[in-house]
Amino acid sequence: MKATVLGCGRWGSFVAWYLDLIKFDVTIWGRDGSANLNSLIKTRKNNFLTLNDNINISSDLDSVVSDCDIIFISIASQSLRSLVKTLKQLPINSNIPIVLCMKGIETKTGKRLSQIVSEFLDNPVAIWVGPGHVQDFVNGVPNCMVIDSENEELKYNLVNQLSSNLIRFYIGRDLLGNEIGAAAKNVIGIASGMLDALGYESLKGALMSRGTREVARLIDAMGGQAISVYGLSHLGDYQATLFSKHSNNRLFGETYVNKTVCDKLAEGFYTAEALVFLSKKYNIELPISCAVYDIITKSLDPKEVLSTLFMRSIKMEF
Repeated sequence: MKATVLGCGRWGSFVAWYLDLIKFDVTIWGRDGSANLNSLIKTRKNNFLTLNDNINISSDLDSVVSDCDIIFISIASQSLRSLVKTLKQLPINSNIPIVLCMKGIETKTGKRLSQIVSEFLDNPVAIWVGPGHVQDFVNGVPNCMVIDSENEELKYNLVNQLSSNLIRFYIGRDLLGNEIGAAAKNVIGIASGMLDALGYESLKGALMSRGTREVARLIDAMGGQAISVYGLSHLGDYQATLFSKHSNNRLFGETYVNKTVCDKLAEGFYTAEALVFLSKKYNIELPISCAVYDIITKSLDPKEVLSTLFMRSIKMEF
């Protein structure tokens, strides 16, 4: 099967590496002039992995999407609309599945990523989310992830095609819930990093308990299944996002409080804004998400805001 991976950053390069591992015919695409693409062209390496010689590397978007059986996308979430608009102008067979290997919510609209794709393209869409870091996978450390889609046949086929001893894929039952859950856990990850920097690691238990609860309320209000928050897309991803040294979002929260530089993409930065938008739209309280947003955008004191958040007036646990 011919697979095209759009995006050559940390996760996109891993997706290409993994697809090659399970015997797909792989092409990876990046924007012309991209530093990530140039590195792969020159050395076939980045800071995380080395691509086999049989993986094609290209900056020609037209050719890579016109000659494939399946498209995987892994780019910054806020750039998806622009990419999909471009794809609409290209000769893509509408039967080719598109798999979103990315997590986020559009800040200006509050739309899920699968909704953005479906605005412009008629292709069947699936998501690939869940816990796992490139650094662990390339060293042979296995994990479990989830595939979800409104297309039942597609998600079953993908689970069968993509599963291996390295990644066991589960079949999702709630596309909306898994998309919102996967995106929102990055905001909880930023809050976790802030707690680390403040020396408040002991509050991570409360963070996890309350984080799942507030995201579950939002998913329910949006029409999804609240129980999805306890699956691999959200709670199942907490260890990798809230505790791992490889978590960009946890690192962003820590460096923000310490006033040092984080040069990694932290999707939770954008998702916090999107969740505040959805909080107002659906009239649902999201205190953790709003606290993270206020700290980042209003330059409020993290210690004061988080202390107030966890030590506020008496409330029921659930």
